[in-house]
Amino acid sequence: NLHYLMSGLDWESYTHLLRRAIVGDHDPENVILMEIDPLHQKTLPDFLLTEKLLGIKTISITDIRQTHNQLFYESNGRRIPIRRIYNRAIVDELVRKNLQLDFRFTGDLDVEWAGHPNWYFRMSKFSLPYLQHECVPKSWFLDRIEHAPADLDHYILKPLFSFAGLGVNINPKKEDLDAIPVEKRSQYILQEKMHFESVIETPCGGTKAEVRIMYIWLEALTPVMTIIRMGRGLMMGVDHNRNMEWVGSSAGFY
Repeated sequence: NLHYLMSGLDWESYTHLLRRAIVGDHDPENVILMEIDPLHQKTLPDFLLTEKLLGIKTISITDIRQTHNQLFYESNGRRIPIRRIYNRAIVDELVRKNLQLDFRFTGDLDVEWAGHPNWYFRMSKFSLPYLQHECVPKSWFLDRIEHAPADLDHYILKPLFSFAGLGVNINPKKEDLDAIPVEKRSQYILQEKMHFESVIETPCGGTKAEVRIMYIWLEALTPVMTIIRMGRGLMMGVDHNRNMEWVGSSAGFY
């Protein structure tokens, strides 16, 4: 028999663990999935399934209102208090779109977070230069590099806090590094380039694969399922594999 859930979980125990992580002990009406303009995000199908599974609502971050230290959203003419937030909003997108909010992440808010915005700055590319392992490509903060490597063909230039491949330079030149202002160099890393082998044969030819593991972190870090991303583009993201067949993502079975 093939399985897609890990750690000995079945569907019932997985959804119980997920509910604990996202909803906690609250009424689902008082828990929201918070995103920036969710109806226009590529991950909207995930949001809708989360609503169906957990009974929570997806709310745009710009529709949240603050009164004193309480946050609220409106539904069917009712003003509903928010007790817990499953955060999907990414700070980089907030900055790029210059959105004005009715509250501040750093404010004294009477609300719980399932994924506080601060974690975006820790569990991100910012951590890579500190990870030392044979399976982790070596990375350096750009402001700590005195001279660009002579073999730049073997490196990738990445902004620290972007997402979905935005701003990534697959083939950086010395001029690209020099063009980054001194005050912004700490916001980039130079990373060893990894070569993906086309190990999966498809009707469209050899295809590269990337295995991602989803964890739920409560009392312990628990791996719960995998997702396999396939592509033949320069990177694995959706935007880099458009107009291609036999690419995308699916559950991993074992």
